[in-house]
Order: sequence, then C-alpha cells, then structure tokens
Amino acid sequence: MAEADGESHVKEQIAGVIVAGGQSRRWGGGDKFLTMIGSRTLLQRVSDRMSSQVHLLILNANGARGRFQDLGMAVVPDVVGGSLGPLAGVLTGLDWVRENLPGVPWVLSVPADAPFLPDNLAARLMEAIDSAGADMGCARSGGRTHPIVGLWPVALYDQLRHDLVTDEVRKIDAWTAAYHVAYADWPTDPIDPFFNINTRDDLDVAQALDMQNEN
Repeated sequence: MAEADGESHVKEQIAGVIVAGGQSRRWGGGDKFLTMIGSRTLLQRVSDRMSSQVHLLILNANGARGRFQDLGMAVVPDVVGGSLGPLAGVLTGLDWVRENLPGVPWVLSVPADAPFLPDNLAARLMEAIDSAGADMGCARSGGRTHPIVGLWPVALYDQLRHDLVTDEVRKIDAWTAAYHVAYADWPTDPIDPFFNINTRDDLDVAQALDMQNEN
C-alpha cells in the first residue's frame, strides 16, 4: 500500500506533455504520429503509456486541432512561433500547466513517436531527481541520453522562454547544461524503451519489435 501511495503522490505532482510539434522531415512530412502500429496509432500508444503516470496529459501539436478530436486531451500549439523545435514543446507544456494546473510543479515531456515508453518513467525520473538533489531529470538507455524525455520544473518557465526566444537556445541539452540534471537509466534489451520512429525503415523495425514483444 505504501508503494501505491507513493506512486499516487508522484502522479499528482506531474503533468505530461506529448511533444508532436515537429515537421517530420525525415518521415516526409505529415502526421507521422497518426501512423498505425498494430491496432493503435503511435500517438495512442504513447498516450496509453503515459496517462496512468501523470495527473493530466496534454498534446503539443500545431495545425488543425480537429484531427485529434477523439483523443480526449487538450491540444496545445507552440506558445512561440517559428518552429523552434522540441524545446518549444517543453516551454508550451510548462506554460499550459502553470496557467491551468497551478498546483502541479512538474512537467514530463515525451515524444509522440516513441511507442515503447516505460510504464515507470515518471516515478523513476522523480526518484533520480530526489536522490541527486537535482534541478531536473532526463532519461538514458544504453548510455545514450534522450533529452526530450525529461521531467522539468514549471518554475523555470520564465527562464526557458528567455533562453529560447532571446538567447536563441534551440537544443534541449544545450539548455540543460546550465543546470544539475539527474539521469535515470534503462536497459535496451529486449527493446530500447526510447526507440523512436523517424523514418519508414524505423516503422518497420518498430512493427517487428511489437510483434516480438507480443509473442
């Protein structure tokens, strides 16, 4: 019961943002995250993985919002123009949460094209931050860091907006270099939980991995 209570407390402290604001250039454009893997879209798979881990889940996506009407979550476009990349998605999540969920101090960001995200992502990142006394946390697998998979304090919204818009910082790891970052590690066997789909070949690999996992 204590463990369940602890997980519930972590969940209430975190809102999630699925970052899907990119232009999917390597995919050839379009809504890559609406591609099917098995019986669900990429986006549905990510949503299913994340919804039980956070207090509330939103989608950061640009363009017509009607194409997401069946998702049952708020769809929020970038709060800054210019297609500034995933760091703009993080900023958008922080902005939405501070305006709509003032009692929630953390935002967990994940990409819309990673169908195998771990079901203990939020808890593990929070544990890493608490253990290290860090400012924020990011995921790692097989020694490789995944900057977009991170747990961010809402209190850094103003600083991030300044760094993104005024100082023109674009890469997440360039921004986090100024802070104490804690890392939570995952194995890559049998599946890298942060495998993401950038190309059609990646989709083929993901479909094969999904079939193997079911078997």
